[in-house]
Amino acid sequence: MIRGWQIATSALAIVVMVATLGAEANAAQCGNGPGGFEAWKEQFAGEARAKGVGATAIDALMQAHYASATIAADRGQRSFGLSLEQFMAKRGSATIVARGRSLKQSQAAMFASIQQRYGVPPGPLIAIWGMESGFGSQRGNQNMLSSIATLAYDCRRPDFFTDQLYAALKLIDRGSLSGSTRGSMHGEIGQTQFMPKNVLAYGTGNLDVAANALSSTANFLHAHGWRAGAGYQPGEPNFAAIEAWNAAQVYQKAIAIMGRQIDGGQ
Repeated sequence: MIRGWQIATSALAIVVMVATLGAEANAAQCGNGPGGFEAWKEQFAGEARAKGVGATAIDALMQAHYASATIAADRGQRSFGLSLEQFMAKRGSATIVARGRSLKQSQAAMFASIQQRYGVPPGPLIAIWGMESGFGSQRGNQNMLSSIATLAYDCRRPDFFTDQLYAALKLIDRGSLSGSTRGSMHGEIGQTQFMPKNVLAYGTGNLDVAANALSSTANFLHAHGWRAGAGYQPGEPNFAAIEAWNAAQVYQKAIAIMGRQIDGGQ
């Protein structure tokens, strides 16, 4: 026999299911090629307007194009599958360390100020700076909004990049970025290659300026548990903050090693 509470529970479940299906029907649908991108933009723009995204950002979104180069890059990230030694050689770790030691000396006042505020020493910051953009020389030349919108539309990781797209639109509404902002293949911008959500959370100014980018990176690491004076090699307290910066293990270990070498260790 079905009791009254069972009937009520079943009825509630049906209501929730119908509401969920309705939300899914209204949500912009992901795709695996350029064919549905324009229709997806129209759907997404409607959702974004409903969430309070302004006209400037919506207009920028509607000008975004399907970024085939971004999809190709997203499917071909082979370097993270290399051994640590191969990865460091491919990324030019010896050059990064040599240049990094010089920059540590020539920009000593800047790094001292950052360390005083956030507790992060120069080594790992310089290693990230060199790894991410060749010390600002390789910041990417892709349309940032097109790259992120394409990845939000693509079925591989839509949830992650939908969050990034909303952050990018918020930054455009604020005037911090524009629809013509250039970045790397996945929409990273600035001298240490921040994604839009991290710009919102940890950015300390124009990230094309080295001091701001490095300060923002230190802010990120500090917010992810960096403790002044603690070690940052694997197994030491601050390594977790480096892990938060990038999920690839070879990248994390490379930053720790190069940072130690720049800071004076072997």
